[in-house]
Parts: sequence; structure tokens; C-alpha cells
Amino acid sequence: HRLVNRSRMSGDVHVRFCESLRGRFPWATRLVLIFKLQSDALRVQEVLAKRFGKFGLTIHPDKTRLVHFEAPWRIKGKRPETFNFLGFTHYWGKSRKGKWVVKRKTAKDRLTKALKAIHLWCRDHRHIKLSIQHEKLLQKLRGHYNYYGINGNFRCLQLFLHEVTRKWRFWLNRRNRESRIPWNRFQMLLKFYPLPTPRIAHARC
Repeated sequence: HRLVNRSRMSGDVHVRFCESLRGRFPWATRLVLIFKLQSDALRVQEVLAKRFGKFGLTIHPDKTRLVHFEAPWRIKGKRPETFNFLGFTHYWGKSRKGKWVVKRKTAKDRLTKALKAIHLWCRDHRHIKLSIQHEKLLQKLRGHYNYYGINGNFRCLQLFLHEVTRKWRFWLNRRNRESRIPWNRFQMLLKFYPLPTPRIAHARC
């Protein structure tokens, strides 16, 4: 039985974590507490704000909550709850060996936000040189892979690449009315300006 207490602290505070019950959040600057018993989680939640107050810290009331993140074999007949943290959706899934493990994938809102930013950038810069567009897209894709490139998230990385490719072609087609780029021609363009394939940057996270 697990409950996750998610707390966002005010001020420039960086938190390191003691790994327990397989809870691991390598880039965290927000506090996550994992409990085996619900009674322990409720007791800590009650005193946490007072304890932080002694150090001049506050807890955001709207961004602190308890999440019932129980293993599927403990709640038969019910779908396990998920939660978002640091841009990832944490959920239960089965490993290649058939064991239940905690998995992570890019949160939908983060993926939507990232693709919207790419869409707007391609729109606003569609008239600049292709070489410059290509260089900037390389930077954006590599930055995305470096953060979201964790084990179990490869499909979301592939989806991101696919959508970035589509959006780039969409706005190249709108540089002017005469220069439409059919798909086969765009494929040839990608040979000269290839976009990086997804990669796992954090294999042990």
C-alpha cells in the first residue's frame, strides 16, 4: 500500500531524496514522500506545514495532496490511480518479465505544451533559411530527449518526433502558395536535413 504526499515548497530549495519503497525522483526540486501505511501519511501531512514553518518555508495548499498509488494486486477489480510529477505520468505497468513495476511517460499536458511551442516556432520562422530552421529543431528535439528520454518512455519520444516532423512540413508548405512540398519531396529534404531519432538518455532512472 502506497500513498504519495506531493508538496511544493516556496523559495529556492533543492531537495535530495532517500530512496525507499522503490521511489526514485532524480531531478526533483519538489518533495515527494512515500508511505506504506495511510495512517503514517495522514499523520505526516498534519504536521508537515508546521515543521516547514519553523524554517520559513510554506506548502502550497492547492499543490499538496495524498495520492493512493497502490499496487494493482492489492486492489483487484479497480484501476490503479496515476499521478503527474516533474512532467511525467507515473503509473503501474508490467515489465518484460511480467512483473508489476512503476512506469513513467510524458504527461499529456507537457507533451501538448511542447508540441504547441514547436508549432508556433515553425509558423513564426517558416521564412528563414532551411539550414537555420533545421539547426533550431535539432536543439529543441535533443533538449526534449535529454529530459524525457527515460526507460519506458520511448513511444512518447517517437510520437513527439512524428508530430514535430508533421508540423515542420505543414509550415514549410505555407511559405508561399507556389512552393508546396509533397510527401516524397519532403522525405528527400529530410535526407539532407535529418531530424534526430529518439534516444534514452537516462537508462537507470
